[in-house]
Amino acid sequence: MIALVTGTGTAVGKTWFTARAIESLAAEGVRAAARKPAQSFAPGDGAPTDADVLGAASGEDPGSVCPAHRWYPVGMAPPMAAEVLAREAFTIAELVAELAPSDRACTFVESAGGVRSPLASDGDTVDLCRALAPDIVVLVADAGLGMINAVRLSVAALPGHDLVVALNRYDDTNELHRANATWLRDVDALTVVTSPAALAHHIGASIATA
Repeated sequence: MIALVTGTGTAVGKTWFTARAIESLAAEGVRAAARKPAQSFAPGDGAPTDADVLGAASGEDPGSVCPAHRWYPVGMAPPMAAEVLAREAFTIAELVAELAPSDRACTFVESAGGVRSPLASDGDTVDLCRALAPDIVVLVADAGLGMINAVRLSVAALPGHDLVVALNRYDDTNELHRANATWLRDVDALTVVTSPAALAHHIGASIATA
């Protein structure tokens, strides 16, 4: 199974949510791999890269998660970072071809930024989704104010996919968070999970019935 992970924007917690879901799947006896086609990051801040975090969760080398030549130490979208670093432009097809194969039950492929953030010289996550044809799309969103608008805009860009909305930083004691989740489920008829463990359970059930 391929699960494509994207978000309503930058810094919504895609990597954290994915890493914790991988760990939750492992606790259920399901091994999952992690892939990041390209990553850009602020150098010298001491923080681990997305590939480091995902690799630690899946037990894989960060270089298998994201090929070393697709690490761009500039805090911009990957194709923009490549241009600033005077490195060659790359395409969606090249990113897909470079994904390391895995024999695990599920492979999480995490994109960069939001759904329409530039991912390659010729496309974004919408184009990556077309090229990958994932079994499920995970849309990570912040649970707070403005989330419904951000989710609706993102979902509209990804028609025809089995999609689950993962609400990060969800607090069940927060009235707004509860109302947002209920609205997405009841009004927009979306599948919503509010924790990495719930996402792992949803994916595990899909694997079991595949």
